Amino acid sequence: MANGRVDPTFPEDEQPTIGLIGMGEMGRMYANAFSKAGWKKIVVCDLPEKYEALKKEYEGVPGVDVVLDGHLVSRSSDFIVYSVEAEFIDRVVAQYGPSTKLGAIVAGQTSVKAPEREAFEKYLPEDVHIVSVHSLHGPTVSPLGQPLVLIKHKASDEALHLVEDILRPLRSRFVYLSYDEHDLVTANTQAVTHAAFLSMGTAWCSSLSYPWEEGKYVGGIETVKVNIMLRIYSNKWHVYAGLAILNPSARLQIDQYAQCVTELFKLMLEGKRQELSNRLHRARRKVFEVGGRTEILLSENILDQFSLGRRPSDPGSVSPHPDGRNGIIANSHLSLLAMVDSWASLDINPFVHLQLAATPVFRLWIGVAEYLFRSEERLDAAIDAAVNDVWHRADDLEFVVAARGWSQCVRFGNFDLYRERFERTAEFFKPRFAEAGEVGSQMIKAILASN
Repeated sequence: MANGRVDPTFPEDEQPTIGLIGMGEMGRMYANAFSKAGWKKIVVCDLPEKYEALKKEYEGVPGVDVVLDGHLVSRSSDFIVYSVEAEFIDRVVAQYGPSTKLGAIVAGQTSVKAPEREAFEKYLPEDVHIVSVHSLHGPTVSPLGQPLVLIKHKASDEALHLVEDILRPLRSRFVYLSYDEHDLVTANTQAVTHAAFLSMGTAWCSSLSYPWEEGKYVGGIETVKVNIMLRIYSNKWHVYAGLAILNPSARLQIDQYAQCVTELFKLMLEGKRQELSNRLHRARRKVFEVGGRTEILLSENILDQFSLGRRPSDPGSVSPHPDGRNGIIANSHLSLLAMVDSWASLDINPFVHLQLAATPVFRLWIGVAEYLFRSEERLDAAIDAAVNDVWHRADDLEFVVAARGWSQCVRFGNFDLYRERFERTAEFFKPRFAEAGEVGSQMIKAILASN
């Protein structure tokens, strides 16, 4: 490791040993990426009962050595990543942290950093460096160009450079934050976004229908809603639970989102169009008429490339009530209205975080929110539909109930309840995951390539 810098092309005896504790989907993504890059000393482990299956899976994979437990990873590795659920990080670090190699660098890959920092400071030896990480994308998304947070908490510059060198083959975009900044940014870019799509899925599940197959929620904005909802529910529940329950900023925002959903729905029921319009136009000005932005993230041409189910104009489809404005289908878009209303209520400027550390899902969601709110015609059509049309009212009611249910679940801090709600809904949509995954991946690539 000449001058403290390393490269996968170095001879094996000059390469650092990379350790991964936890081989879930993200642990596997890292192990596979490191192997493909040419790192030759990668030591990994999972739960002891998974040892034999994991060893068989990685038999013949260049550079990867599967060991029985985290003690063997910690004793031998120069750079150690704890890729475990935030709920269990304290217990796992307490178990394996004391075995950390002298002078090693330790990182966590949890989505919420407050419990991770507490565990590292409590259980790691004083003679180790802490440079934590977080890839802000799911395991099925290519890391190329995606934000990868690096947190230099207690480390030398040389330790940070070594971590950069090890991770550079991922070709992600490094974002340098503190632990506190990370949790605030991830709350602002993920917490409410996830809550919106979790609520969408739960609402449709409660209705026992795939609305896009009835000619509803098809094309344009609806395509983004449906595809991201299905994409989230096709992942593991714990990916979202830790962020929501263990991050104080996230809990506050999810509560605010549920409150905005409820208040907007009440205005709809009471027929208070002017009050609803005034509130949403204030939110529009506060969120989207700042910073001199002229270009929007998404265009109609991009959105119309992708769809699930049948469009209302397709033969045999059921056409919901149109509002008569150039063929725009009447829909309250309650989930989007509440999203922007909650941003405005919390004084959040989403574009700051968009440039800093936005996930692909957040880019899509802020894109469709902007697409709706930056057009007077589309926003007014949504407001008119919210007050005057009733065909979507049952769906909106289910959405309000779902949003409040998710907010209460997070407020109670109950992981078991979170898992039960998530998996029950995921089971309902499971037959559609493959199609949504394919369409969603194409959509994300097209949208990211356009920006």
